[in-house]
Amino acid sequence: MAATEGIETGATTSPRGRRMELETRSIDYVPQAERHGKAWQQAPFWFTGQFVPTTMVVGFVGPVLGLSLTWSLVATIAGILFGTCFMAFHANQGPTMGLPQMIQSRAQFGLRGASVPMVAVIGVYLGFSSFGVLLGSQVLASYLGGSTLLWSIVIVALATGLAIFGYDLLHVVLRWLPYLVVPVFGILTVLALANLTPAAPGPDGGFTWAAWLAQFVAATGYQLGYAVYVSDYSRYLPASTSQRAVIGWTYLGAGLSALWLMSLGNFVATSVSVPDALPNLQEIGDQWFAGFGQFAVVLVLVPGAIALMGINLYGAMLSSLSIVQSFRPGLRISARSRALGIAGAAVAVFAVARWLPASYLGSFNDFVTIMLYVLVPWTAVNLVDYYFVRRGHYAVVEIFKPDGIYGLWGWRGLVSYLFGLLALAPFVRVGSIEGPLLDDVGGVDLAFVIGLAAPAAAYWLLTRGHDAVREEAAIVRSRQLLDGDLGMARGR
Repeated sequence: MAATEGIETGATTSPRGRRMELETRSIDYVPQAERHGKAWQQAPFWFTGQFVPTTMVVGFVGPVLGLSLTWSLVATIAGILFGTCFMAFHANQGPTMGLPQMIQSRAQFGLRGASVPMVAVIGVYLGFSSFGVLLGSQVLASYLGGSTLLWSIVIVALATGLAIFGYDLLHVVLRWLPYLVVPVFGILTVLALANLTPAAPGPDGGFTWAAWLAQFVAATGYQLGYAVYVSDYSRYLPASTSQRAVIGWTYLGAGLSALWLMSLGNFVATSVSVPDALPNLQEIGDQWFAGFGQFAVVLVLVPGAIALMGINLYGAMLSSLSIVQSFRPGLRISARSRALGIAGAAVAVFAVARWLPASYLGSFNDFVTIMLYVLVPWTAVNLVDYYFVRRGHYAVVEIFKPDGIYGLWGWRGLVSYLFGLLALAPFVRVGSIEGPLLDDVGGVDLAFVIGLAAPAAAYWLLTRGHDAVREEAAIVRSRQLLDGDLGMARGR
């Protein structure tokens, strides 16, 4: 395999005066001449990326367990502030490496070993999209008429077109979508505050550690779950982009939308007899005038569902092509294969959405929990490697080579990842399944915390023998093959 296979360095456009164009790149490196955008654009992108009703549902966890509004808000805010840190710190990897998020895992897990967490990530992409299609089609059918089959086809088709056009259009849509959804959610928030009254705390003062930690973990885990997406949408930023800026703007956007919607979820759940996001929002909206609630639900749900499905199909394509290319290193990935990958993911999403039961909330909660369990060890390994082991220094060319310094199977990353899964297993709670040690910690789901700490510590210890000198030589060669200013642009 040629040294630069999958690393095409030729520029096709200039970042100055560029217009929005159909994306042709996929898992390959983005050259400096094609880099464009500003760090602040990460804020509206991730604000919209989490400005969906499912974010609000996370705020239901504490109140449903008996937590008072005050303590629910404290746990939610603490969880958001903590969990968003992990997500935002992944954003810096995009400008530094010019690669999609998950393909960077090859440095820790090996060329083929990275397929292990990627399979789980593909499940996240397809699962979230399928639930979004199901919910969106049900809402449209009830409000506009027609069958859920028809609306499923419409939603999938629009999201597929969005994903095929790619990076630039995704950024534009998510940057402008707040102008539609924020005013509507603002009205719903005002109506909720004006017409709902939170229940008084129970005899225990509305506080138990089990309920508080459950809300904290839910908020933290939800924010961290977006880590697998982040540098997919920052990798076109110039390498000279301030590290603090890209992290800070990502944190601000993702944090603000979560703080708003999860806190609203806390308030609604402590004020209604049956917390159920969409019916609750519809009832709140109808306090203004009959019919506004359903209209508002359509506006806040459907455009966001299509945009997020576009993001998920895009990510599924990147991870799928990365897996295929790792086992067929000589395969040249074209624009056609990129489009076919997105179309294939769309077909899978449509099939799963049609298979899911109409009443899916329990299945969705279990899905989110399982995906969190399998992704948390990955983010721990990835961040420890980037910030503490290699400190952002990678030989990008070697990531694509089967005989490169990162190898086919990175045993340190794989062992740490599997260790994390084994360590968290005794503490899991998924539906009726409970780990054997769950009762020993008061029934609190600490699997997330353990799944983060255990693999991080394991990977740190296993990489104590890391040969930085050998890798530095490969980094220098890689920079010579790529953009000459790559290292200097980041102040190295």
